[in-house]
Amino acid sequence: MTQQRLLGADFLRAAACLMVLLHHLAFRMDGDNVPAPVKGLVDFAVMGSFGVAVFFVLSGFLLARPFWVALDRGEAMPSLGIYALRRAARILPGFWLALVVSLVLGVTLYGYEFGREEIVRFLAGFFLVSDWHWVTLFPVNNNGPLWSIGFEITSYVLLPFFLAVLFALRLRGWPARVGWVAVIGAVLALHWMVVQWAPIDEVERGWRYGLIGGAKAWMPRFNPIGFFAIFAVGALAAGIQVKLAAMRSYLFDLVGLAGVIAAGWVMATHIGELNEGFGWLGVPYGFPFMPLAIAVALATLPSSVLAGRLLDNRFARYVAEISFGVYIWHFLVIGLLGRLVPPAFETSGENGWNIWLASSAATIVISFGVATLSFRLLERPVVNWARGLEGRPRRVPQRELAENPR
Repeated sequence: MTQQRLLGADFLRAAACLMVLLHHLAFRMDGDNVPAPVKGLVDFAVMGSFGVAVFFVLSGFLLARPFWVALDRGEAMPSLGIYALRRAARILPGFWLALVVSLVLGVTLYGYEFGREEIVRFLAGFFLVSDWHWVTLFPVNNNGPLWSIGFEITSYVLLPFFLAVLFALRLRGWPARVGWVAVIGAVLALHWMVVQWAPIDEVERGWRYGLIGGAKAWMPRFNPIGFFAIFAVGALAAGIQVKLAAMRSYLFDLVGLAGVIAAGWVMATHIGELNEGFGWLGVPYGFPFMPLAIAVALATLPSSVLAGRLLDNRFARYVAEISFGVYIWHFLVIGLLGRLVPPAFETSGENGWNIWLASSAATIVISFGVATLSFRLLERPVVNWARGLEGRPRRVPQRELAENPR
């Protein structure tokens, strides 16, 4: 996967990272104190939750692409052992560290209880199965974004399972892509059955009852099958991009940019609604329009002449490189600033806007610093070590390392 063939991926990863970060920052601002000239921007930032969908589509795109290449060449399915090793090396060290640090700070600094329920939630998160029940959806109390890791892991497992069907049927070319559309349809049918047949009671359901109450409000529409549908749209984009890879035209610039603009438009249409953006069949984050817009951009920008290169600028590449670290640490930073550095994020007073700006700037600087250290001292060394286990010891270029799920 060269830079030329994957133009636009870094920009979209960086955009997703900043969207989620700004989403959580915007929620810390008292809406009554937002200056009128920027209220629209703050409202749009609240919809940055849709960045989760961008991450899932992008992950599906990057991880499925080698399978499509092998399928079209009539080769054997890529090694699942290497696939699993790479995913584990890229995700688990940073995630486990953030999970443990969050737990320790929650018990010692925040004074959270660590009883039976908290132990179950933590262990479900640690063993990557927290996405299957509302009690365990949030593994810890003080680092909400970690909820999505379990969903991502389930998508990692389901992707080769469904692709194996295409390999078994020896489908190639466009018939294989049509087959994948059928897979997406089947997954959506399964999601519908989960929503219909796995209802959740209304006892203490809702965000006013805390994270577990919020998880009950999300589920069953938030479920691993529905999120795999988002992921699978990215996998379809990879299949299309492989077919278009040899082409270069300004037409792809126009189509790719249209995809990016369409994604922003989808977010804008949901302003004022639930920031989960429930779409078709209750699949969150503007499904299918948001994932399809990102899929269009991913499939076409690698064949663009100019747009992909402009979007994948130096800043975008840097943010993409550390995006996973930003994702798993920024919420903890927000909470710690609010607790340890008053009046951080105390935005209800007359000086609330200025306090929010200063607090947000501090969050961004600290989060980027922590994420940079995480990438250089933990994530990159572990990935290089894992690559050595593949029997091809080599130092992995930073560009390759940027191809991560966050």
